[in-house]
Amino acid sequence: MNWLWTSADLLAALNGRPVGNLPQGITGISIDSRSLGKGEAFFAIKGDRVDGHDYAGVAIANGAALLVVSEAKLPALGRLIAPMIVVDDVLEAMIRLGCAARDRSAAKIIAVTGSVGKTTTKEMLRHVLEPLGRVHASVASFNNHWGVPLTLCRMPESTEYGVFEIGMNHPGEIRPLVKMVRPHVAIVTSVAAAHLGNFKDLAEIASAKAEIFEGLVENGHAILNRDNDSFKQLEKAAIDAGVPHIHSFGSSAKADFRMVEFTNGPEGAVLWASIDNRTLEIPMGAPGRHIAENALSVLGAAFLVGADLERVAASLATLQPEKGRGERHRLAIGSGTLTLIDESYNANPASMRAAIALLRDTPPQAGGRRIAILGDMLEMGAFAADVHAKLAGPLTEAGITDVWLAGPEMAHLRDALPEGCKVEYREAVTDLNAFALDSVSAGDVVMIKSSKGTGCGKIVAALLDKYPAFSDTEPTI
Repeated sequence: MNWLWTSADLLAALNGRPVGNLPQGITGISIDSRSLGKGEAFFAIKGDRVDGHDYAGVAIANGAALLVVSEAKLPALGRLIAPMIVVDDVLEAMIRLGCAARDRSAAKIIAVTGSVGKTTTKEMLRHVLEPLGRVHASVASFNNHWGVPLTLCRMPESTEYGVFEIGMNHPGEIRPLVKMVRPHVAIVTSVAAAHLGNFKDLAEIASAKAEIFEGLVENGHAILNRDNDSFKQLEKAAIDAGVPHIHSFGSSAKADFRMVEFTNGPEGAVLWASIDNRTLEIPMGAPGRHIAENALSVLGAAFLVGADLERVAASLATLQPEKGRGERHRLAIGSGTLTLIDESYNANPASMRAAIALLRDTPPQAGGRRIAILGDMLEMGAFAADVHAKLAGPLTEAGITDVWLAGPEMAHLRDALPEGCKVEYREAVTDLNAFALDSVSAGDVVMIKSSKGTGCGKIVAALLDKYPAFSDTEPTI
């Protein structure tokens, strides 16, 4: 059996004590009793809303090979009979195991942070490196105080490339996480007004992102966005942190990984990139200039870890946008079709502008409209009114006149849009949902963008439920 961890190694790393007859090893690690696989270890973490110890019985019923539980919670487990490793604190024990996973690994490790594009960049790295070797990467957006150590714990010893997303919404959160990950390459995709309500200004956000440099291995590499206004601040922070190799990406003539030219299309694009004194022509499976910009950082990171650039570039042709991050659907409606662009996973001013540009560059069919359905950007704090109102500029410049809005903060955008815009506003997302279902037409391109917590993803789901996927293939008999 190819164990993820033997029980002996698990015990040593966790600094725990065994209860019952432990199995020889475990095949995986889970903190969710519902999705746990047979043979995995269940770590009973106490979260903000639920305590994993309350689901220990469910985990055993679903095939857990052993439980990792807290000493203080042991009496509450009562008569539960199962192999256990008892520790002082389950999350702290998982962190110790994550550090042990990193210690035993010979993989090339890449870490990604940034206000915009970090999950897309992480998935892009996974996609282009998988043909080249065994890749282990963060699931979904597992980028916080439990997601990062969990991802480390799950990293097989045979991994050749490790890709980790590291997020934050307060100062000081990246520092302990990157010191666990200890990357060879650290990418900062951008600094923008995400979680702005928790910071004084963009400079403070940049300082928080710069914490990623503190965990780089000796002789490590930092990759920074030269087109971003925070480049100089990040560059100085990397120098101050002792990073020996600082690289940049972007369209700037000074960028090490440079966008020479870019052409966008409704379903894909072509990027000409200068890397290591040569220019690559790269078909992109996912459209959007913002995707191509992040691809430059991916190409740079792949180059720095010694990956075959030609094969990496070829893989970008088969890249597809992720759910909620630009995924496209062609739906049958009446005698025609509509195009739905799902950007509903998250939003801040920078990603809103990128999504608006994506809508601008997607032509509707005959008689169709470009429709922007926008929900509130959350965690903007005292800046909320201003950043929502300022979206009027990008919409106007893009020539988008059909704007449907939901949420209390989007009232500021409604009031800022010029006369001539066909604006529909509802304070509640559910009310806009009903309107959207009845108001889209054949030929339309509909882009839905909001912070996840607003519930605008339900508008996406409702449209997908009402209008079937279009197929242009003839049925077989």
